[in-house]
Amino acid sequence: MSEPAHDTVLSVRKVTKVYPGTIALKAVDFDVRKGAVNVLVGENGAGKSTLMKIIAGVESPSEGEILLDGEPVRLASTKDAIRHGIGIVFQELNLFPNMTVAENIFITRERCRLGFDIDTATMREETRKLMRRLEHDIPPDALVGNLRIGQQQIVEIAKTLSQDARILIMDEPTSALSAAEVEILFRVINELKAQGVAIVYISHRLEELVRIGDYITVLRDGNITGSRSMKDVDVPWIVRSMIGAASKDYAKAGDHVTGGEIFRAEDITLARQGGGYTVDHVSLALNAGEIVGIYGLMGAGRTELFDCIMGRYRGAGGKVFIAGNELAKADVAARIAGGLALIPEDRKAEGLVQIMSISDNMTLASLRNYVRGIHIDRAKERSAVQRFVRDLAIKIASPDHEVASLSGGNQQKVVIGKALMTGPKVLLMDEPSRGIDVGAKAEVFRTMRKLAADGLGILFVTSDLEEVMALSDRIIVMSKGRVTGEFDRAEATEEAVVAASSIGHEVHSEGVHA
Repeated sequence: MSEPAHDTVLSVRKVTKVYPGTIALKAVDFDVRKGAVNVLVGENGAGKSTLMKIIAGVESPSEGEILLDGEPVRLASTKDAIRHGIGIVFQELNLFPNMTVAENIFITRERCRLGFDIDTATMREETRKLMRRLEHDIPPDALVGNLRIGQQQIVEIAKTLSQDARILIMDEPTSALSAAEVEILFRVINELKAQGVAIVYISHRLEELVRIGDYITVLRDGNITGSRSMKDVDVPWIVRSMIGAASKDYAKAGDHVTGGEIFRAEDITLARQGGGYTVDHVSLALNAGEIVGIYGLMGAGRTELFDCIMGRYRGAGGKVFIAGNELAKADVAARIAGGLALIPEDRKAEGLVQIMSISDNMTLASLRNYVRGIHIDRAKERSAVQRFVRDLAIKIASPDHEVASLSGGNQQKVVIGKALMTGPKVLLMDEPSRGIDVGAKAEVFRTMRKLAADGLGILFVTSDLEEVMALSDRIIVMSKGRVTGEFDRAEATEEAVVAASSIGHEVHSEGVHA
């Protein structure tokens, strides 16, 4: 059976983009084909998001041109791009938390009566239709700030679908979605393909790309290193084209001696409005030098557990101990001073101040360490920042540049550096590899192993089964706010871990407990 022909609807020709201190794109050629999924892949900092911002009218190229239906076009703004039928789902969510779902979806494009009166009833109904299409029941009047991050990602996708774009760019659309939500999105993508929509798809989940893609283009350091039909490639080819290596390195644990108990949480609870518990009497312990992975589906209460441990909920119950000493005060600053540090799941909203420099972001939580009298010792601060930039392999031109100028993966590394600069005894990492490419993952995971070998206790949350199996010394599974499984690394199986994540009774290495 011959491969269907796909006409080229948009072409990027010899596009170069120069920023102060760096060249993000170097004479890039890229074709977008109608009725197909055009995959774009590369390491963080390779230039993927920059190229997409140029196509979406957010940025202008320093050199080169864009052709739409064979004719040169200038996309001076996002409105220009939308007018030409180009929509984008950004990697970093662009939503207003104090506005409703319907208001976010139709912002700047409100449905009106007689040209001046906003038709809220129509917007609500269209929002319900979009949610049904995405197989979700998120209410149109729900405040976006009250939604979990996966639901916010669905709202972002719905906002772009509402524009009826003929070219749809999806930059990491599944990074915050559960496996079931990914399947729904893939069904919508197949429906859009059948309607002739051209889709540009960016993701770090390589197996996902092979499954959904029709064509693939690989970027590396601002250059195209490969472009071909997806039927001719596999995951090893993608990895080689991205980083020059043939396999993913998850820095599997070697045998090392762990110390005594460094952290203990007892009977942690967080009540849910309307009854029940979001975190339901969770107790766990962690040894110095141990990496414990917490696995579970979206809504299992993993993020809320970390927030309770960090003192973000004053109404949470339970006790937290570091090296046998109780941290009685439920206050974030007190918990950091006591030896806890958190790397949040949503780096943009909770981990960084986008308008501040890379250096200022990294030292924000540990600034007291660099104060001399009433002044900040800038030389000492800069030396510390440079050391962590080097150790974490953060790709930057200067620590004085705004953190917003970095790629998503490098921003994530800045958040990790910021946590480590507080000198924690226990590091809580909520989805530390979200939005990070295969090369950056290997660097982060090697860092985790090194920190554990130096005696740091690490508790990390992930929804990636391969990661939790490869990195953890011990695995704890959560479901519906409760611990439903605990496994030693040597005895854990993927089947048992997955089973424990979807049941209401406890599973341990030796069997099932009612």
